[in-house]
Amino acid sequence: MILKASQRSGAKQLGLHLLKTEENEHVEVHEVSGFVAADLMGAMREAYALSRGTKCQQFLFSVSLNPPADEAVRTDVFEHACAMIEERLGLKGQPRIIVFHEKEGRRHAHAVWSRIEPETMTAKPLPFFKTKLRDIAKQLFLENGWRLPQGFVDSQLRDPRNFTLAEWQQAKRGGIDPKQVKAAIHECWAISDSPHAFAAALEGRGLFLAKGDRRGHVAVSVEGEVFSIARVIGKKGKEVTARLGSPDDLRSVSDTLAHISHSVGASLKSHIREAKRISANRLRPLHEQRDEMKLRHGEERRKLDAGQKARAEAEQQARASLVRTGLMGAWDFLTGQYAKVRKQNEAEAFFAFQRDREQRHQLLHDQHNERRELQRHIETERHRNAMQVLALYREAARLRRLPEQAQGRGLEPGR
Repeated sequence: MILKASQRSGAKQLGLHLLKTEENEHVEVHEVSGFVAADLMGAMREAYALSRGTKCQQFLFSVSLNPPADEAVRTDVFEHACAMIEERLGLKGQPRIIVFHEKEGRRHAHAVWSRIEPETMTAKPLPFFKTKLRDIAKQLFLENGWRLPQGFVDSQLRDPRNFTLAEWQQAKRGGIDPKQVKAAIHECWAISDSPHAFAAALEGRGLFLAKGDRRGHVAVSVEGEVFSIARVIGKKGKEVTARLGSPDDLRSVSDTLAHISHSVGASLKSHIREAKRISANRLRPLHEQRDEMKLRHGEERRKLDAGQKARAEAEQQARASLVRTGLMGAWDFLTGQYAKVRKQNEAEAFFAFQRDREQRHQLLHDQHNERRELQRHIETERHRNAMQVLALYREAARLRRLPEQAQGRGLEPGR
């Protein structure tokens, strides 16, 4: 289970993000504990109000818990992970919130703790929390028998295409798969032994080498998005300059955009738009099926929750009826029968809780499998579109180099 965390403020913004349904197909507030308020936004306001009595600015500790994509992870595994975090980081007893998000057949959780200790009105210190969370994450992988990511075995073997939220949003605006962007730049770096070769390899993938305003060497997409070469490949600026030379020898971003506009032309952009339009039409019925599935799954969950609630109330009444009152109740207490009945009721209540949780887990498991199957079709269509767009980029690069190749052979362009 990958754990990513931060100390932060912005309680209202975080609360709205956790409840956001635009980017999540299902949102479930699993727990709000330790607060006077019973709802998530009320708890966030309460945490903020408490922090005002201290000098602490980052009064919240937010952790995202991301299990392997294809694993059916039970709720108690998430709860166990939160308990481990509390134990290792000294947050035991602090108010917390747990929210589940589901998208594309995957389920992950967000846990948020208030760092403010009400008795002392001080913030809980969290030294080296990233290192501690990494140890917890590795332990969770081992405990649950999940395949350990290479990054946990050797820090040098991390997937170079992992990207930050900002990078994802940046690439998403351009209509490009962010992993493909990072992979393309990595490939160009690996196969190129000169600045010219690197620039040519980039252009073959729809990216143009340029001088950034403050980021040294950058890659510019046809849509105008700018990607820092050093940041993407995980190298220092000096290493990039040593291979590619000074960025001062390159066009600026604005000049590069003008060059792209001239060299690529409106026709290529229209082809790209057409490819995206065709892909959107192909994806529309899949998206409609996704939306229908979302509504159906939500209704199935509400029906299950209502049924379990009614059954729990009936079972509670049945257990309560076993506890006699009045003189007979006093006799049961003296003879020890009351203790036996109480123990039996507690055991039955526990097993009923476990039964209901298992029943809900099975429903979620079946729904996730159905949603993942649909997602595979969606990803196939997205990949097909990405390949079409990439082919258009490569064709544009070939056409742009034709005049240069003609001049190299002593021919006039166009002959």
